[in-house]
Amino acid sequence: MSPHDAGAWPGFPRQFPGNAAPALPGAPSLPCSGAAAAPAHACHRTPGKTPTIRVQAVPDPHPVPTQSSERHIHKLLGHLQGWGPNLPWALPMPEHPFHGAIPAVSISVGNSCCVPFRGEFLYMEHAFPRDELDPLHCRGRGPDRRDPSNLNINDVLGNYSLTLIDALDTLAVMGNSSEFQKAVKLVIDTVSFDKDSTVQVFEATIRVLGSLLSAHIIITDSKQPFGDMTIKDYDNELLHLAHDLAVRLLPAFENTKTGIPYPRVNLKKGVPPDSHNETCTAGAGSLLVEFGILSRLLGDSTFEWVARRAVKALWSLRSNNTGLLGNVVNIQTGHWVGKQSGLGAGSDSFYEYLLKSYILFGEKEDLEMFNAAYQNIQNHLRRGREACNEGEGDPPLYVNVNMYTGQLMNTWIDSLQAFFPGLQVLIGDVEDAICLHAFYYAIWKRYGALPERYNWQLQAPDVPFYPLRPELVESTYLLYQATKNPFYLHVGMDILQSLEKYTKAKCGYATLHHVVEKTKEDRMESFFLSETCKYLYLLFDEENPVHKSGNKFMFTTEGHVVSVDERFRSSLWEDILPAEGDSSHKTKATELKAANFSSNCNRVPDERRYLLPLKSNYMRQIDRMVGLI
Repeated sequence: MSPHDAGAWPGFPRQFPGNAAPALPGAPSLPCSGAAAAPAHACHRTPGKTPTIRVQAVPDPHPVPTQSSERHIHKLLGHLQGWGPNLPWALPMPEHPFHGAIPAVSISVGNSCCVPFRGEFLYMEHAFPRDELDPLHCRGRGPDRRDPSNLNINDVLGNYSLTLIDALDTLAVMGNSSEFQKAVKLVIDTVSFDKDSTVQVFEATIRVLGSLLSAHIIITDSKQPFGDMTIKDYDNELLHLAHDLAVRLLPAFENTKTGIPYPRVNLKKGVPPDSHNETCTAGAGSLLVEFGILSRLLGDSTFEWVARRAVKALWSLRSNNTGLLGNVVNIQTGHWVGKQSGLGAGSDSFYEYLLKSYILFGEKEDLEMFNAAYQNIQNHLRRGREACNEGEGDPPLYVNVNMYTGQLMNTWIDSLQAFFPGLQVLIGDVEDAICLHAFYYAIWKRYGALPERYNWQLQAPDVPFYPLRPELVESTYLLYQATKNPFYLHVGMDILQSLEKYTKAKCGYATLHHVVEKTKEDRMESFFLSETCKYLYLLFDEENPVHKSGNKFMFTTEGHVVSVDERFRSSLWEDILPAEGDSSHKTKATELKAANFSSNCNRVPDERRYLLPLKSNYMRQIDRMVGLI
């Protein structure tokens, strides 16, 4: 399928380009996570001053230097804000293997400034109130009214200032209360969903609904972990907007014989009369987190009920032989149109949300489905040697197979699959996460980006563009949280340098049309600010409230931060949710670790923290596998 042929499989979320998967550095009750909060700080730019940043290797196998949160923030902002000329980076990145310990990263900053990242400023200057910024021509982009079949654009852009909404909680995570408050007030004053726009239910849910809910939770949090993010005279306007949007999405769940929703709705008119009856597993089965949060905040079961019904309907259609699901289904017949089972486009966030719904709501059936799905993935999709860091054979890799037979269907993987190591971190399967992450990082090193599809047999991209996706950054961030191995800081630095070198444009950061030729496309998707920048920022900001406040946080599949607390574990409608049991089926937040089916975190001993996470011979093996050596 070509990168611009999103209509071929009409239900694909972010099929080409634009997916995401988020993360949970949050709940300490999970085996390999640590998230919390520290006081946010306010900085102001000093006119005429530009950051001076020096990065050098320190030949000392001791913990990464305990720089202040401010210094880590300045380092990242120097890259993403575009203040002054390209900054000189002097970080030696020796070829594998490192000799001895991994060098720690030492950062010193002078004459620094602290402002929201450059992309947000340039969006407001050149594109607002339109949905996206065209970074090459410095103008805004909205729905393609002339060509309704241009699903690559129209699935995502709804004429509702998408980028502004999607980036709200990124401003809060950065501790910039003044810009967060301005952005929230702008959304309240200018955004309406009463639009004649046909959008994909999945994209509107994760990008818009999820961000509105996240910002509302941040504003109303009595602890205010990110600093004072309160809004004067706030009257739940963001929650009301979220409710209005969700009501406009509900027609997608009507007149479907399976309970699986239509892929698209018109925000004014409901399901279009010519709507397809086919949707993908991820698009239909990744709505439960946002819809569930909304239901529990409103005390209205409707939204969680329809989303949960869709998940159960999909789950009931899995193969009796393998337990696997396909990637495209007919919502009326329940027949699998796409029989490919994999971890990338069309499937990815379905698995992610089985686990994250459990983490957030404590419903044991969600965990049971996830455990079964994860075991089936291991049984039928995983290839290569049994252990990541020992033994003989090929490196572990997850491939695309036929859902009924488990037989290999093709020899490519897509960039969305790079989210999976992060998900493995959340369940404690850190060793396997290390290997899979190393594979995607090797591809990044070869091209300075991740091609949308990479053929591991031909050692070449099948679909060569890179739309600034966050999945590799997300997994890098979570692996660093789990292991504290400085190697992952080096990976983050490498990614930052590549973004600055290859994607920076006149008014922002641009999609790479071709990862080999480094040609650009005039598009900066909203997830670049909501996810890619956020995960990079948090990777280097050790003192961020997400890590230090004592709060527990989870990231949605669009990277929106949500607190994990008891109010989301209480509902008044257990008796009307389909196939719900009694309260004994609910797990308290403090029981998550014990309830988790496996925890392999202890397999990564402390003494390995300053060595390569993967043995040198296995690193070289992966490098050869992708044509690096």
